[in-house]
Amino acid sequence: MQNTVHFILQGKGGIGKTLVSTILAQWLQAKGDAPLRCYDTDQENTTFSRYKALDVQHIPVMTEARTIDPKRFDALMIDILEEDGNCVIDNGANTFSPLLAYLLENHCFDLLADSGRKVYIHTIVGGGDTLHDTAMGFVSTAKSTDVPLVLWENEHFGLLQSASGKAFVESQTYAEHAGRVRGRVVLAQRNADTFGADIKKMNTARMTIDEVKASDKFNVMEKQRIKVVFRDLFEQLDRVNW
Repeated sequence: MQNTVHFILQGKGGIGKTLVSTILAQWLQAKGDAPLRCYDTDQENTTFSRYKALDVQHIPVMTEARTIDPKRFDALMIDILEEDGNCVIDNGANTFSPLLAYLLENHCFDLLADSGRKVYIHTIVGGGDTLHDTAMGFVSTAKSTDVPLVLWENEHFGLLQSASGKAFVESQTYAEHAGRVRGRVVLAQRNADTFGADIKKMNTARMTIDEVKASDKFNVMEKQRIKVVFRDLFEQLDRVNW
């Protein structure tokens, strides 16, 4: 993996964009194929930038009027283009529509491709009550651009299926855009009292998997369960058609 740019885009808040950003960044970091640069463009919820081990730059691209600040956005693009490496850009729910519109208006995806970058959009669809809104976000993103998509299926809000039991990936909504999807990563719902509690502890501390392994704040079983989760996620990312 070299010279890839990953935008995490989904218009619904609290669906796991920063979680996806941290997992993706750690996978790229573990591969060690190229330098990693991470960016947090969220104005309000700057969680990604608090992961010190990932050296995340905070570049808020929105103005108080909820429009894209051209100077800040240009600075982000220039920084991505000036050096080789892999880039992960975490975006807040409030920046989804204006940022995507600005990227398209300025033909930024074309610019990145012309500069030798492979661009991917990571979109998250959640289960349960979040399914409808996040599925519509998936459709909106797919219709707006021809950039390859990576679908993250977040089961922490419930299974990704309709009231009749039909899975999202078997729906007509998904089928219409499935050809654009390079790969799928399932954020599986596991036992909340063990795996769930351990991952929450890790995320609350803003720690990476490597930091957890070296920490005395996690016991051997907590470390084991976290390693199981990340091994599964990394293997799924390995299978994506990058």
